[in-house]
Amino acid sequence: MHAARAITVAFALVAAVAGAAPAVGDTYPSRTVKIVVPTAPGGGNDVMARIVAGRLQERLKQPFIVENKAGANGAIASEFVARAPPDGYTLLFGYIATHGINPGLSKVPYDPVADFAPIAEIAEAQQVLVVNPAVPAKSVNELIALAKAKPGTLSYASAGNGTAPHIAGELFKQRAGVDLLHIPYKGSAPAVMDTLAGTTQVMFPSLIAAGPQLKAGKLRALAVTGKRRSPLYPDLPTVAEAGVAGFEITQWYGFLAPAKTPKAIVDLVNREIVATMQEPETARKFAEQGADVVTGTSDEFARFIRSELAKWSRLVKDARITAD
Repeated sequence: MHAARAITVAFALVAAVAGAAPAVGDTYPSRTVKIVVPTAPGGGNDVMARIVAGRLQERLKQPFIVENKAGANGAIASEFVARAPPDGYTLLFGYIATHGINPGLSKVPYDPVADFAPIAEIAEAQQVLVVNPAVPAKSVNELIALAKAKPGTLSYASAGNGTAPHIAGELFKQRAGVDLLHIPYKGSAPAVMDTLAGTTQVMFPSLIAAGPQLKAGKLRALAVTGKRRSPLYPDLPTVAEAGVAGFEITQWYGFLAPAKTPKAIVDLVNREIVATMQEPETARKFAEQGADVVTGTSDEFARFIRSELAKWSRLVKDARITAD
């Protein structure tokens, strides 16, 4: 009887200790959190990730560090995070390439849905349709007319196969019914430089990448690529407004964790990110990067990713876009 009573008491003590243990969301974070950025240091993705990392560090009183793992258009970083422990201490700063375009373009070493727990979208950034000033087109309609009069003679530059400028060009060709020659580069900088030089005539760079050249009059902007006009260039129409029905592409950015990360951690990080993005100073810094703040729940971000994957997979198939 005494032995049985002792065992009962022992079980009661264990249960009491377990019941008193803090929930995982109450103890997180207790050490450094790594944010993996799938692009090189200094670019727009990197700058935005560091802005948020700095605020999360201040809010949660633990280091949030950025680690750049560029390569394979985001696949290297995405695979690294997908294989990381699902404990909330390794996060991915994903974007349209990693969880929108690339999975439909080529075989990637990760499942963009099954391998991740979406946390929050944070921003969207428009691209801009630009031409070299020597191109005799001062509107989208004039560019379309020129391209149709000389099919295959106008070329457009991109930052590489599968990048947003590439997909924007292919979407424009499909929706406008024109034939443009694609010239891929290894990054936006050389693509912009060759468009400035007239080696290529057309491009869809980000507003930030093109901004200095637009202000200097070295590139001519015809339209922005999103669903609404940009506050930075309110006089520029959208491509759809200019007459190309169904055209819309916006680069988006957000945070994801490895699949099976506890919901309490996902919810906590979501709350902190949303609060950070709602701060006026954060919005101002993102506007300087040509990005508009977008916030929402983790479930909303998950649905958005699935819709983006379906959208761009259809375009890749219909336009017969390849990764090489």
